[in-house]
Amino acid sequence: MGNLFGRKRRSRVTEQDKAVLQLKQQRDKLRQYQKRISLGLERERELARQLLKEGKKEKAMLLLKKKRYQEQLLDKTDNQISNLERMVQDIEFTQIEMKVIEGLKIGNECLNKMHQVMSIEEVERIIGETQDAVEYQRQIDEILAGSLTEEDEDAILEELNTITQEQLELPDVPSEPLPEEPPEAAPIKNRPKPELVAAS
Repeated sequence: MGNLFGRKRRSRVTEQDKAVLQLKQQRDKLRQYQKRISLGLERERELARQLLKEGKKEKAMLLLKKKRYQEQLLDKTDNQISNLERMVQDIEFTQIEMKVIEGLKIGNECLNKMHQVMSIEEVERIIGETQDAVEYQRQIDEILAGSLTEEDEDAILEELNTITQEQLELPDVPSEPLPEEPPEAAPIKNRPKPELVAAS
């Protein structure tokens, strides 16, 4: 029972899967960071407008510099997100390529085993024997076709008809006439009615 619960199940998650997951998590964090900065930029723009109305030009200028710096950060995070997504796509495509290569490898091994069972020499031998048999049959056909006369053809057709008739042969029809039906076997309706005898 200890072995049952103590046995470690082999994980199907590969190192590449873990790497893809981490990259996607980093991408999502950068997107959240972008969203937070974008909301802050809108607030700072409104605040700078308010400061200008109040005549605080220096503070408004400082706030706009900060805003500009954050906009540059947004551009950098866009590039980083693009790089992460490209890397994820590269890893996933490489995984597909690895599966294709593994499939080709298995297929190649299977073909090699089949080639060991049937070599080129064996195939050439079988094809050669088949061609020899076809040529031999052709020669026989030519000999038979050239040696038969019209009488032979007629005799063959007659024998063929005879065999066909034998297969379809019906029983002989009796030559004697059929016996006439005896009078007692005549139908009831043709028999004479018995006379009624009066009771004395």
